[in-house]
Amino acid sequence: MKTADASVVNFDLLTYAGNAANLAALDADQRYTFVRGDICDAGLVAQLLREHRPRAILHFAAESHVDRSIVSPEAFIRTNVQGTFVLLEQARLYWAGLSAAERARFRFLHVSTDEVYGSLGPEDAAFTETAAYAPNSPYAASKAGSDHLARAYHHTYGLPVLTTNCSNNYGPYQFPEKLIPLMILNALEGKPLPVYGDGKNVRDWLFVEDHCAAIRAVLERGRPGDTYNIGGNSERANIGVVTAICGLVDEMRPRKNGAASKELITYVKDRPGHDRRYAIDASKIGRELGWKPAENFESGLRKTVRWYLEHPEWVKSVRTGAYREWMEKNYAERAGI
Repeated sequence: MKTADASVVNFDLLTYAGNAANLAALDADQRYTFVRGDICDAGLVAQLLREHRPRAILHFAAESHVDRSIVSPEAFIRTNVQGTFVLLEQARLYWAGLSAAERARFRFLHVSTDEVYGSLGPEDAAFTETAAYAPNSPYAASKAGSDHLARAYHHTYGLPVLTTNCSNNYGPYQFPEKLIPLMILNALEGKPLPVYGDGKNVRDWLFVEDHCAAIRAVLERGRPGDTYNIGGNSERANIGVVTAICGLVDEMRPRKNGAASKELITYVKDRPGHDRRYAIDASKIGRELGWKPAENFESGLRKTVRWYLEHPEWVKSVRTGAYREWMEKNYAERAGI
């Protein structure tokens, strides 16, 4: 599938973490169209499909932060379950009206998470595409529901659905409620670095540009009906991630008093139902589609820390009052800070 001349319609509601300015460089590109709207709006989705006649739908839209799903699960059910249903149903109706050749080329790529598989023990094998689902948070459960809907639409209606389940993403432009940007920015400002529980919860980390490359590979060469796990081959305990960030911040932007950023680490009360370990077996996508991550964790993290240091205006623009209120509610109350 050629991509150089492809047109893209970006359909996004722009909730608290959305930022149209992230893609301002594309404003003058006639191949790019932005439409603000809700994926639960079936009429608008149908209108956009009729108007733009896409050859593929890439479904990234999701509420995605576990902590927020614990406090307010309703939004996750609405967006991740109801929204996915609306997209699938409208895609099915649109696809049914295409010519035979167009139907054969069409793809619906559903982007999901490793959290649908539940939690692993220290010695358990990594998640494969056939691992049983065992979601443990409202976020994970809502994504599991969306995965099942996507599978059902392929099995029942023949809609050419592809599903990907990825590990923790990180990189430039990530909203600073997530672990890595939160720790970078707090370290820069000399603020406490809140770490849940004992800090030994393990995640696999995937640099965002590697994830994008994997998505392209699945879209171009994946088999409809199949699932592909996407991982960075970079399992790390949370406390290891935080200390690595501290080292890079101290190297690139030493504190004026000469103190080490790791002194800011503050252990806070663990969140409810915190999964102990995730690990992704990404051998299928490597074997069948020839994808592997270009970045290891050390190189990707270095690029990420440098990006946040070099973009203070972007950071300032996304730290609204709503963001500050959330941080106070979720972290400060846990630690008494």
